Amino acid sequence: MLEKFKEHIAQWHWKTNKTSLLIACSGGLDSITLVHLCHELKLNFALAHCNYKLRGKDSDADETLVRELGDSLNKRVFVKSFDLKSNEKKGSIQTTARDLRYQWFKELIWEHGFKNVLTAHHLDDNLETFLINLSRGTGLAGLTGIPEENGRIIRPLLQFTRDEIKDYALDNNLNWREDASNSETKYLRNKIRHEVVPSLKDLNPEFLQNFEKTLNHLGSTKEILKRYKFEIQKKLFELKDNFIKISIKKLQKQNPKEDLLYLIFAEFGFTQWEDMLRLLDGTSGKEIRSNTHRLLKDRKSLILQALPSTESQDAISIQETDKRIDKPLKLNFELVEEFDGFTKNTLYVDKDKLKYPLVLRKKRKGDWFVPFGMEGKKKLSKFLKDEKIDQYTKEEVWLLCSNDQIVWVVGYRADNRFKVEKSTQQILRVKIG
Repeated sequence: MLEKFKEHIAQWHWKTNKTSLLIACSGGLDSITLVHLCHELKLNFALAHCNYKLRGKDSDADETLVRELGDSLNKRVFVKSFDLKSNEKKGSIQTTARDLRYQWFKELIWEHGFKNVLTAHHLDDNLETFLINLSRGTGLAGLTGIPEENGRIIRPLLQFTRDEIKDYALDNNLNWREDASNSETKYLRNKIRHEVVPSLKDLNPEFLQNFEKTLNHLGSTKEILKRYKFEIQKKLFELKDNFIKISIKKLQKQNPKEDLLYLIFAEFGFTQWEDMLRLLDGTSGKEIRSNTHRLLKDRKSLILQALPSTESQDAISIQETDKRIDKPLKLNFELVEEFDGFTKNTLYVDKDKLKYPLVLRKKRKGDWFVPFGMEGKKKLSKFLKDEKIDQYTKEEVWLLCSNDQIVWVVGYRADNRFKVEKSTQQILRVKIG
């Protein structure tokens, strides 16, 4: 196994003394074996151990074993304890533990300059993950197994079976600890491990090897599909400044429509193609959202846009002493003697008609103003519609307001109530840029 491991890891070009690696070590069979293999090849590494405090003294004993292993090999050992209950998110406690674990690994990478983090996932783990995803109705992505390389995370044991790893550990008299919870079948993964996988192996002694071949075939198919997806997106996606426009007519012509919708939008978090189909036939202004993006119907097009950061502001105050603001728009405020000429990006108002602080905000339902040159009021929504402004741009419109009255639909039209007249004593110029 050592020679096979040596040949396999050559692809990552780890230099024995120069490349600094971090090995995730739980103290169990798989990770202890990975540490031994890397030590035998004289790789430069440190150990990282997570203590979740879920098994009392047993959890502490795992930590002790990893610390003692690090001391015996003269390797640095990083240990962190986690309070899973206070950090538990929606989902299982295993999901919470995984998220916390990988976040900590990222922190160690940046703090100590490790090139990669190695984990001890193996071929049996891959089969269990495949069956879990299959039972949940996954697509092709879920059937290609655990990736051997995912950013800085490397899983160099994925081609080895659990039996191979155990045989190596026994042959080399390695000490490891067994997690008693791994034998409990109340967890889906353990149930598959102890009840389903043995039956599959009984059906065919070479089941794991054939499964590995299947994964390779599925991986190749996934790559072909990925290239096809890029071609379709290139054909359908019209890139704008900060959004993507997609012609519904062109999208409707694609077949099979359902599978294609999933293919081209899944990477943006949209995985329910039924919702997307309803959106295609929905009214203008209807939208669906993922955790990261929104998909908006705007007349004959779909608008794909990343959701704004939670730090973005919907409204800010502007004091009378402010001469300039830079966020969310760049606006300059200056008293002038006379008009320099009307432009789309410039506003002239009677300063004495304003009440400070001014507010720069997004539009709200029911907003109205008196467009410059008119006497009657007009709903802002009607004004934007008459201007033929698309749905996405409507939501990017900013309003400069005084005492909650619109002074300027920024970049479009001033309000007639604040216009400069013959009696005006102070002319305030507001300019974009």
